[in-house]
Amino acid sequence: MRHVRSIALVLSTSLLGACTGAAKRNMGAAPHSYHPAVASRSVVAAGPESLAGNDFHDYGRNPWVLTSKDRMSTFAADVDTASYTVARRMLNEGNLPPAASVRVEEFVNYFGYAFPPAPSGSPFSVVMDAAPSPLTASSHILRVAVGTKAKTQAERKPANLVFLVDVSGSMSSADRIGLAQQSLKILTSNLGPRDSVSIVTYAGSTRVVLPPTGMEHRERILAAIDELTSGGSTAMGSGLDLAYEQAMKGLLPGTISRVIVLSDGDANVGPAGHEAHLRIIAERAKAGGTLSTIGFGLGNYKDTAMEQLANKGNGNNYYIDSAAAARKVFSEQLGSTLEVLAKDVKLQVEFDPAIVGKYRLVGYENRDIADESFRDDKVDAGEIGAGHQVTTLYEIELTPAGRLSPAPFGMVRIRHKAPDGDRAIENTFAMATAPAAAFEDATNDLRFAFAVAAFADVLRGADEAKGWSLDKIAAVARAAAGTNSDRSELVSLIERARTLRGTTATVAR
Repeated sequence: MRHVRSIALVLSTSLLGACTGAAKRNMGAAPHSYHPAVASRSVVAAGPESLAGNDFHDYGRNPWVLTSKDRMSTFAADVDTASYTVARRMLNEGNLPPAASVRVEEFVNYFGYAFPPAPSGSPFSVVMDAAPSPLTASSHILRVAVGTKAKTQAERKPANLVFLVDVSGSMSSADRIGLAQQSLKILTSNLGPRDSVSIVTYAGSTRVVLPPTGMEHRERILAAIDELTSGGSTAMGSGLDLAYEQAMKGLLPGTISRVIVLSDGDANVGPAGHEAHLRIIAERAKAGGTLSTIGFGLGNYKDTAMEQLANKGNGNNYYIDSAAAARKVFSEQLGSTLEVLAKDVKLQVEFDPAIVGKYRLVGYENRDIADESFRDDKVDAGEIGAGHQVTTLYEIELTPAGRLSPAPFGMVRIRHKAPDGDRAIENTFAMATAPAAAFEDATNDLRFAFAVAAFADVLRGADEAKGWSLDKIAAVARAAAGTNSDRSELVSLIERARTLRGTTATVAR
């Protein structure tokens, strides 16, 4: 059994090349047999400068499923948030985001929700609650939410971090190398006395700029970050090799060894492009090294490649559009960003066909797992860090009996492995209460999560959302936002999108 995980985190706008490999990790044989094939994927570009040159893949929309034909809904956990942050930047710049860029689960999981303590014997807290939809008279909304306990700096494992910095010419802008430097300073400032950092740079060649340095020399690390400048071509493959080499040297029992790569991903020199990088990452993942992605900049942002690299490396995908976003990832959420609590996490919701006539999973289109693969522990799934949350929403139509006397809709099973283990553990949680009698009677968290998902569904052009009003969605979000600044920001973004939809703002499809 391994005692340590080595994790690579990539901050990038594009990770070169056509994304010819599987868009997501292999999730098993096939989606539910009842589901139609997912819509074909396409590269999307738009007119405005901030939209032109980016590419996003359309993973389709989950269909309605008859419970009598398939009562199970199975998918991999996902805690990525890049899609929301990309949309926020585009909306703030006066553009509606491309429909294909919108992944509902990444919008919903950007926000925090309340959880009860985890039951004995499980690392997971689970909430299952439901209410009638305020937008579709015949539907109910079910929320299935899973959370883990956050760790303080004293509780988490010591971290040995390798900053792999792309200093090629394409990084020469404030929203790339400048924001990357700010991000690394925020991260360094939040590390503890047991942590250490080294820095590797790559452009036309690679070199170790700073050997492993403890936090007693924090100023030396910050000075090295300040001195980073960009210029030259890019050789990401050799940079990955050198960074992983440094990280693997630092593996010790009870520690975290992580590589953090900062790049716009313009890897035009070195191994043969994107597929070669995926092979490098896959080989290191087998040895215990994981990789997450964080994107910078717009104009050549390769969203699908970012997702592929993160999933191949068993990590998470983020996007940084501001110093505030960097603080959220590297300060407020540092424990979950650094330390994996559970790996290969799969969720399986089982509906009661006597109550639920049909359902649709809102989002998670590229995280689908065949029902029969839920207990196949060779099938890769998602990773959850300490303090992470996974929130899922379903739209549901009840049976005649369910409409007459609504009862709890079903249960959720969670299957996972310990961070350094190979034996799967499974827990089952039943929905404890019947749905609320009215949407207004539901919890603030359910009402707000629904507003987030509904907004994302409108932005991506879901058929079910074509008649939904952004005014109504904004009102729902506002009523559940309270004084939370992130939630208030969402209300502002919905109102901005409503205004843009009434103008000539560009939407790429």
